[in-house]
Amino acid sequence: MKKVSSLAIASLFVLSTASASANTLVERFATDPALDGWQIFGDTNLFHWDSTNQNLVVTWDSSQPNSYFHHPLGRTLTTNDSFCVQFDLQLSDAVAAGYGSEVAVGLLHFADAASPDFNRENSPLPDLFEFDYTPAIDYGGYSAPDTIEATLKDSQPGYEGFFWVVNYMTLQPGVTYRIMLVHRAGEPVISGSVYTNGQFCAAMSIPNGNGTVGDFQFDTLSVSSFQDGGNGNTVLAHGTVGNLAVASPLPVQTVQAIAAGKVQFVSDTNWLYTLEQSADLQTWSNATPGAFGNGTNLVLQAANLPAGKSFYRVRADLP
Repeated sequence: MKKVSSLAIASLFVLSTASASANTLVERFATDPALDGWQIFGDTNLFHWDSTNQNLVVTWDSSQPNSYFHHPLGRTLTTNDSFCVQFDLQLSDAVAAGYGSEVAVGLLHFADAASPDFNRENSPLPDLFEFDYTPAIDYGGYSAPDTIEATLKDSQPGYEGFFWVVNYMTLQPGVTYRIMLVHRAGEPVISGSVYTNGQFCAAMSIPNGNGTVGDFQFDTLSVSSFQDGGNGNTVLAHGTVGNLAVASPLPVQTVQAIAAGKVQFVSDTNWLYTLEQSADLQTWSNATPGAFGNGTNLVLQAANLPAGKSFYRVRADLP
């Protein structure tokens, strides 16, 4: 007999267009982002709008000062808020030296990040919610593979209140990856997933951290190039960012399992919903085609139930 053994609620979202609610900021780069409130802090040469391909051309160069392509959220997200960040990332090259540094995109507290003493390498300073990619390193007898990481840092200084989940994965040159980061209200953790061509690719699932994550404040969405600490731990990468978005609250709240492979939840008419299934909570596949929200209870039923137990979660897309 087949059964639903677990349900991951609101664990992944993919935002994909500029149609958005008042609580969603979406930038698809179809028009000049400077006209939509985007600004550059630091080295302006690191960011360039590509009007033809409708994306942001980025150089992450840790030899330059801290530099951000950023937009204010118009509110401050705290521990009590549920929110997610999504973007498309394609790298053409990425090289690290020493113990490496990161390619970064996510949320920050602008007053902290713009402070002259903010240095991401020497200490994970306050208020960060970001995706990080660190190319492989081999230095001084220490080596590490290419690493993707979802990072959450609270308002404490130094390494306390720092949580992250990682996966050892290479971002292949020329491949577009859709990155999703999620925080649920009241939880001191972050989750992250990666998609390619609309299919689940990887999860950042190996947890680590220093101390308990406390209160945080995020008021800015940013593509971030962090300066190195002057000790030779560097990164130089080139690529593009597109479909950059942040949404709060999450478009899926309580999900009810009403039968094997069948769920029900209150939906939003601005979103497209897909039921995903997994046998191991590691690899996910689409269990239903996308269905538009109807503003009330929406029911999704898996088309093909597996022979054994299965785990389910709901993905929400902005169509």
